[in-house]
Amino acid sequence: MIASLMMYARPELEGAHSRYWALIREELADVGIDTPETLSQNAPAFEVWENPNLVLSQTCGMPYRLHLKDKVTLVGTPDYGLPACESGYYRSPFVVRADDPRKELADFKNEIFAFNQPHSQSGYAAPYAHATSKGVWFDKLLQTGSHNISAAAVADGRADIAALDGMTWRLITQYEAFAKHLRVLEWTSPTPGLPLITAKTNDPEKIFSAVQNAISRLAPEDKAALHLKSLVKIPAADYLAVPNPPEIKSKTP
Repeated sequence: MIASLMMYARPELEGAHSRYWALIREELADVGIDTPETLSQNAPAFEVWENPNLVLSQTCGMPYRLHLKDKVTLVGTPDYGLPACESGYYRSPFVVRADDPRKELADFKNEIFAFNQPHSQSGYAAPYAHATSKGVWFDKLLQTGSHNISAAAVADGRADIAALDGMTWRLITQYEAFAKHLRVLEWTSPTPGLPLITAKTNDPEKIFSAVQNAISRLAPEDKAALHLKSLVKIPAADYLAVPNPPEIKSKTP
């Protein structure tokens, strides 16, 4: 058995995530579902997501529609109460340095765009759809491996612009000192947020209820720290309808 809630994991949230998982375990035990005692927060993502003994994890919309849709079952999507988004949806901010005077996305066309992964909905697919709808894309791409590193790369001058997961940006503004050196240039349109998934052999309805009950039982301070509002159901068809960008062909700088 394996479980992971690594997508918004941070050292500052380790305790809250552990208590959240303990409540989920209690709820799952009540309906006869065995669980690992601890979360595998540092395990490689696809090793978790594709594990046939997966109890629960959180993935991203683009990996789900490209690689996982026939291998896992959707459980539900956490609602983080993000502004200008319906429940369970999120947006990507394009961030630039706070002292950069440029005001339009097109002003950054010839600059370095930092992104976490080419299979990221918020870091690559959503910004690609948004930028190309304006006739813009970036000539220089810097793959960083994480949203946090992308943001830091802009702050310290290794890149000029980046697109981030809206929830991750919220956490960056809370916990990272470099956030004061950044500002949001503009936002993408909302898309379905990061869904919880389980192995095909598990009952998603039982797991949905268990997670929803765990959220309702969370201590107010943990719920606030994790920004959890509730769990909602977004149809698989809504995830699959989101367009994919072409494969990356530009050379990194």
